[in-house]
Amino acid sequence: METLLLWLFYISTLYAFIPGLITRLFGFRVFRRGIGMNEFALTFDDGPDPVYTSLLLDLLKKYEAKATFFVVGSNAEKYPHLIKRMHEEGHLIGIHNYVHKTNWLMGPAAVKKQIQRTNKIIYDIIGSNTHFYRPPWGIVNLFDFARRNETQIVLWSSMFGDWRQRLGADRLTQRMLKKLKGGEVFLLHDCGNTLGANAKAPVEMLAALERVLQEAVRKGLGTIRIDDMIDRSEAAKREAKGHKSLAASSKEAPNRKRKLSWGKRFVVSLWLLWEKIFHFVFQLRTTNKEEPIFHFRVRPYRGEPVMMNGDIQLLNGDRVIELHFDNKRLFEIGSRSRTSVQVAIQMIRGVEKTLPELAQYVQSHPELLDVKALYGVSMINRGPEQFGFTVTDLPDSFFARSTRLYLKFLMSVIHPSGGDRLKQRSSHELIPKLIVMPTELLLEKYAEDGSHRRFTGKESREADLEEAGDETALSATQPC
Repeated sequence: METLLLWLFYISTLYAFIPGLITRLFGFRVFRRGIGMNEFALTFDDGPDPVYTSLLLDLLKKYEAKATFFVVGSNAEKYPHLIKRMHEEGHLIGIHNYVHKTNWLMGPAAVKKQIQRTNKIIYDIIGSNTHFYRPPWGIVNLFDFARRNETQIVLWSSMFGDWRQRLGADRLTQRMLKKLKGGEVFLLHDCGNTLGANAKAPVEMLAALERVLQEAVRKGLGTIRIDDMIDRSEAAKREAKGHKSLAASSKEAPNRKRKLSWGKRFVVSLWLLWEKIFHFVFQLRTTNKEEPIFHFRVRPYRGEPVMMNGDIQLLNGDRVIELHFDNKRLFEIGSRSRTSVQVAIQMIRGVEKTLPELAQYVQSHPELLDVKALYGVSMINRGPEQFGFTVTDLPDSFFARSTRLYLKFLMSVIHPSGGDRLKQRSSHELIPKLIVMPTELLLEKYAEDGSHRRFTGKESREADLEEAGDETALSATQPC
């Protein structure tokens, strides 16, 4: 029962909840809004529709407006002439799955098949592939992030409820006019035949859209395709980053705690709340309730044999102490550190302090003396070996792939350089690794009567971090 609950936590959190949360709150690996421009983007989902899409194209042509259509593959298959017309009139075509089904209810292979099938339909009609993808209802799963080289996920900054006919053109117009400004990405629908929509809702949308386009002309606002908006936004970001770097070089930033956006603060709060629930459900323990570094629980090891230090082999079924970093402490360290080396040094000091406490805890609990090893999962760095851990690869599996993506997200939140650091690292360096240490070695090195003398010399250890500190281990509420 405990194993089943653990996997339910992992699957629901890693596969669905966290990806959806971070995309909605601060656009992790998705595009939602443009910056520094005098155009807004019109995007239309669920079509093409044999009646309303034709009327919409007529309206866009009348106002010389350009739009992006995220089409449902099965609809595109039925009405290829509308796809062809979109392309010929200068609009961008994206993918909205082959059928309008949420990605939370499909595995990675099924989602990939939906995208590829729809892309082939589009290619067969217009002679070119599309790179742009909007999942139905904007709901992403963990592996949608992994397709960043295959697709660009596009969400929106403004949604109006235009799929409900009872909203009416007048109220819909008011809502749209409130958001009419440069950089906005409007979400609208040119088909009312999907689950939860009203069949005649596009009638109201078309009436409201014409009024909005008239007002846009009056304000001097243009419309822009998503691909062009992305290109201009990236150019604006590069320019702004150049100015920021120049300013930073002229004045050293003060050594103070980093300030986070409200979105990141909210995500971190939810993340830490989830960690508390996880600790309660699985009864995790710690050796230091005041300043914890590790939390742990005892469980059977499930995996391939691993050869540890001292030629001791960890086998499937052996009892292990499964380690989890304290994510609140980890976040606090990252928040107040200016460099990777500072993060590494703080973590090394914390681990150095905690391992003797853990050794003493094992000694004082006879029921733990038959535990064979300490066990955890971490982003690989050169730190664990100096404490006696063996570092080895995880077998390729759903757990390994999902952990890798999850830890990348945590790095973007915790690391002093934020998400920019991810772009500077190779995929090999970001692969989570298994770290293990025989309990026998823990007691030998860190128990009061052991030989912890080997790990003296703080200056030497911290000097080593000048080279290795850039590869600080990060963990989730998973094995550390």
